[in-house]
Amino acid sequence: MRVADVSNPIHLDEGALLEAAHAGPATAAYSVLSDCACVVVELDGRSAAPGPPERAALSDWLNRQACAVVAVAAAGIDHPLAFACDAVAVDAEDLRELLTNIERAPIAAMVLTQLLRTTEGIDAERALVFESLAYATLQTGAEFQSWLRESGPPPRGAAAETGPAVRIERRGAELDLELNRPARRNALSVEMRDALVEALELVAADATIRRVYVSGAGKCFSTGGDLSEFGTAADAASAHAVRSTRSVPALLVRCAERLTFRVHGAAVGAGIEMAAFGRRIEASPDAFFQLPEIRYGLIPGSGGCVSVPRRIGRLRTAYWALSARRVDAHTAFAWGLVDALNERAVAASIEEL
Repeated sequence: MRVADVSNPIHLDEGALLEAAHAGPATAAYSVLSDCACVVVELDGRSAAPGPPERAALSDWLNRQACAVVAVAAAGIDHPLAFACDAVAVDAEDLRELLTNIERAPIAAMVLTQLLRTTEGIDAERALVFESLAYATLQTGAEFQSWLRESGPPPRGAAAETGPAVRIERRGAELDLELNRPARRNALSVEMRDALVEALELVAADATIRRVYVSGAGKCFSTGGDLSEFGTAADAASAHAVRSTRSVPALLVRCAERLTFRVHGAAVGAGIEMAAFGRRIEASPDAFFQLPEIRYGLIPGSGGCVSVPRRIGRLRTAYWALSARRVDAHTAFAWGLVDALNERAVAASIEEL
């Protein structure tokens, strides 16, 4: 079956949405494999909050949809019916940005929104298993494989860098962890992942470590997953098995109350996904944040579908991930993605590279 063209998505107004919700399972769900990869719901005609029965019916309706459901509402996520959708655009231009990425990767958009609905409110470590399975599935999908073909051969690696991938320094009850591949913008490679696993296993095992500060060497905190390693997994099942047994996000969850991330420059993809697990994120004024995975036919796969919504909510997470928009430090602070803006977040080892 073909994936639907979302150049002309299904449009519903509030009345049609409520009618479909009250009809229950008798109303066919919209699906990327039939005639719809996105539903757009116009929400600017109503302001009253729904009662419990209506709220339950709307939630059930949303969970039956096998596609992204995007609302348009000037009030944004504060609209009383926003919860019945996956993401909220505030105007036509905002909507076009979302639909452009959904059109390019409708299955990834579907998986992202289904995952966020399913894992909302459940235990973080359990939610990470769902994320890993979803990410592994998309790695074998047509959208990611198409991106791999179009992007050409993986970029050549930078010159070999000396020293450990993660520097570790203990000061009494405090531990400093510094991502240490500045020439590669601290991209999360297998080498760095394994180094982080070893460091975080130490933190998890040693209760005398009261505070852990995580920073990045060089010009930025981290630009996310190492693109030179994308698509190199032998198969989806093995990729999931590796993530389940060498899981940085799972260890971050166990150590979360002791973790402070100090972020500067880029915190992209895995960079912000990992940091969002921390008890505290301190960002320098130059910091920026992005979840670009939809452009690859993927979803955030380094814990971001779990960590980010627990900071900024399901609706805002879906909006951000579907738009792939770059967010500056002040917006991130307003959202609650970061906890403080200060210059201390800038690593002392910044070098001109």
